Amino acid sequence: MVSSKDVAKYAGVSQTTVSRVLNTPNLVKPKTVQKVLKAIDELHYIPNSQARSLVQNKTNTIALISGPLHNPFFVDSTSNIVQYANQKGYNVDVQFVSDETLDEAYTNFLKRKVDGVILSCILIDDPFMEKLKKIGIPFITFNRKHRDNELFVEIDNEQASFLATTYLQKLNHKEIIYVGGPLSVSTFYNRFEGFKKALTITDKNLIYHSDTTPKDVRKGIDILLKRNPRVTGIVAATDSIALIILDYLLELGIQVPKEISIIGIDNVEQAKHQSIQLTTVGDAHGENLGLLAIKKLIALIEGETNVQTEVTKSVCIYERKTTMRC
Repeated sequence: MVSSKDVAKYAGVSQTTVSRVLNTPNLVKPKTVQKVLKAIDELHYIPNSQARSLVQNKTNTIALISGPLHNPFFVDSTSNIVQYANQKGYNVDVQFVSDETLDEAYTNFLKRKVDGVILSCILIDDPFMEKLKKIGIPFITFNRKHRDNELFVEIDNEQASFLATTYLQKLNHKEIIYVGGPLSVSTFYNRFEGFKKALTITDKNLIYHSDTTPKDVRKGIDILLKRNPRVTGIVAATDSIALIILDYLLELGIQVPKEISIIGIDNVEQAKHQSIQLTTVGDAHGENLGLLAIKKLIALIEGETNVQTEVTKSVCIYERKTTMRC
């Protein structure tokens, strides 16, 4: 078993420095902190006291590592997770992160004493998956999944995007563009595959992979509309992206759906608002993925057997007012 002494030797620092990095990193030089964290990561080191706290002495606390709040999907899922967990007697320790801050979030998590972990920010090839398995703590991912294809709850993302694209085609849209997110994430990767499958093309002039922030989504729309001035349909990889696009097109004086139709994916609560009425694709039974995932996590924590933890939900179109026949 790896010890703090091993970490100190590997990083070329003292054991005292390793302890300070773990407990009071603000008092250590940033360069040294990075050196120690790299050693911890590469040696898969978990301090004994932290490891014990993760697998013993129930705390009735669950860690939620969620995506950013500018995406209403994470607002909806967090609300459902916290409400259900509280009903079952659990507190939820929430961290909202972006893909760029995942390592920091993971490091913070390893310092905490919790009974289980639910996360929506795992990357396809995320090494943190293996760490979670080694710790032995119950966990589940939702909306995204790891390449290992286990311990997840998702919708059929490829089919969702395929349905969205073919829906616009059935409405006689021939000039269709796609705005997605990072392909290092299973959700965006598979939704992009569905779009390509529907159009059987890989024309880069029709595609923009954003970082999902409002600024970058708007940038993508500027690029794609300049390349394709005759666009009549937009497939947005998430409702969050679709809502940003809807707002921007209206700002530009472009009428939706009269001039351009927009369809999203996720069926978030905001999409149903009477002033928005976003056409979208979502879970065929209208279930919230966060709620479904937290139910399964708590079942695992409480020792239930035969819990299904590889779940891909079927999808359907929710036709509203941001699409029309071309």
